Amino acid sequence: MSDYTQILYDVADNIATITINRPEKMNAFTGTMIKEMTDAFDRIDADDDVRAVVVTGAGDRAFCAGADLTPEDGKKPFASEDPVEDYSDPRVRDGGGLLILRIYQCLKPVIGAINGVAVGVGATMLLPMDMRLASETARFGFVFARRGIAPDGAASWFLPNLVGRAQALEWCLTGRVFDAEEALKGGLVRSLHKPEDLLPAAYALAREIVDNTAPVSIAVTRQMLWQLPAADHPMEAHKVDSRIIYRRAKSADAKEGIASFLEKRSPSYPDKVSTDLPDSFPWWEEPVYK
Repeated sequence: MSDYTQILYDVADNIATITINRPEKMNAFTGTMIKEMTDAFDRIDADDDVRAVVVTGAGDRAFCAGADLTPEDGKKPFASEDPVEDYSDPRVRDGGGLLILRIYQCLKPVIGAINGVAVGVGATMLLPMDMRLASETARFGFVFARRGIAPDGAASWFLPNLVGRAQALEWCLTGRVFDAEEALKGGLVRSLHKPEDLLPAAYALAREIVDNTAPVSIAVTRQMLWQLPAADHPMEAHKVDSRIIYRRAKSADAKEGIASFLEKRSPSYPDKVSTDLPDSFPWWEEPVYK
């Protein structure tokens, strides 16, 4: 899939940009968008030239205003219209969660540039992104309880881990929309920017990663920091990092990292994510939906 209709995909200077592109509908979320964004992340992981990802929304009103409640195909926005008794049936699965788990699994760092309203799945979509920058005009809302449903996208796992249980409970139980300043104070975003400065700031952050770090190191570090805090004991983290460091210390990247530091020059790391991940990666078994 490359002829996208609801997103824009671009790669320049080792940075991929995914733009949610339904500005006339405030970038409202659809099944088509799930497929297109999932395909884009598949391309990103397969492309060694892509070293970082920026995700933003088209226009200046919305990043993503949640699920499209009036889809053009006339179908209900939340679930299959056909009755399903077996909860392991794929039709039961939360569509937003499928995309959010794909972002979580990405091998490249993902930066969210929130240019406007981000509510519902537009807010939960941000949670597996590694860094989130917002426009001063952005607004956020985990509004599910005000729509008679419940948080989607594994937000009950992601949100408390990011902002703490108390803050997550307040935002989800009230379902209220809050401003960018509150998002910053609550730890949902790292920084606020004037609208015209948002994308330049996101690209500057991506550029710092691209210019200075080894892509294989980034791939393993991203998963270590997302997954290992949930381990039962720090020994699990010790086992994982010991094995990865043992392999990475013998890599061409490690030699280049030391040489470039001693020679006071910019590094040029030769290892590739597609071919040079450590043999202990992945160290986990991916859970199966059932």
